Amino acid sequence: MIIADLSKIEGRTYPARRRTQNLVGGVSPIQAKHFSLGYVTLDPEGGQVPWHNQEQEEVYFIVEGEGEMCLGEERRTVTGGQAVSIPPRVYHQLTNVGDRPLIMIYCYGPAGDVDHWKQELAGTLPRAGAEAPPLPEGAWKQCTEKPGE
Repeated sequence: MIIADLSKIEGRTYPARRRTQNLVGGVSPIQAKHFSLGYVTLDPEGGQVPWHNQEQEEVYFIVEGEGEMCLGEERRTVTGGQAVSIPPRVYHQLTNVGDRPLIMIYCYGPAGDVDHWKQELAGTLPRAGAEAPPLPEGAWKQCTEKPGE
């Protein structure tokens, strides 16, 4: 039996003020061919999964907190207990708009790395309104800062 213990998975901290811990896929002891699963903590007041897209179909499940979810041309508030379906290749962003951490679980398939993790660390994410479609009107600004800046 293979068990991934969240309390023992260090995870990675990203420039957009979030920590991602892989539960299935990535550096997790559990590997799957058809999906990846992870636990994400967004820092209060602006922690973010920045504007990006990917080939995989994905779902974000908000465990607790309040966020602004941008998906294509839509912008909505999401709260604990809600799940958002993200079709392949559609730009999306999640920003913590509350004063407490936002906890979410992602699941995407098929399994494999997604480019936006490496792009964010390198400071090369496609910028909203330039190399990528614009964010919906009124949305929080996309975090594109490189580590250490």
